Amino acid sequence: MTPFTQVTGIAAPLLRVDIDTDLIIRVERMTGTPRDGMGAYAFEAWRYRADGSEDPNFILNQPLFRETPILLTSANFGCGSSREAAVWALMGAGLRCVIAPSFGDIFTGNCFQNGFLPIVLPAEAISGLSGLRITVDLASQVIHTPAGAIPFAIEPMRRASLLAGLDDISLTQQHLAAIDAYQAADRQARPWVWLT
Repeated sequence: MTPFTQVTGIAAPLLRVDIDTDLIIRVERMTGTPRDGMGAYAFEAWRYRADGSEDPNFILNQPLFRETPILLTSANFGCGSSREAAVWALMGAGLRCVIAPSFGDIFTGNCFQNGFLPIVLPAEAISGLSGLRITVDLASQVIHTPAGAIPFAIEPMRRASLLAGLDDISLTQQHLAAIDAYQAADRQARPWVWLT
């Protein structure tokens, strides 16, 4: 997983409530589309017209926001089904951070497992960031704006994992020596449990 330390860009406002994972990536795109190809289908229903051309009214198609790594949105972002592909699609579209008043629980977990930062801020603070060039600094837990700094909270373990680029499997692998020692001792104490 790529470590997350900080990201800078123009904050793109997609201020809609209850954007679910099916709006982020449609279920039919999850079969036959490789993980690194899902970005082309992020927000597909809003991003493209019926003829397949880009809808210029969709925020991420507008020149100012086309390359942004930071998305602003409203409450309950990432609700719905538990598809990890929603995070893959967002990252494939160039996003690395989403700021919302609240998130779907499973979506939040998927973000942290993939090096994507979800930040919870009040709606008033989020609307004030719209269109500004900001820097999200995970190390200091601050969003730097032209008007000053906005602190944000994050669980210490999740922060440390993102900074180091470690998902749950990588975190577990850091303890392989202790795991091997436990298993060796358990094989001696309870040999009938272990198949040979």
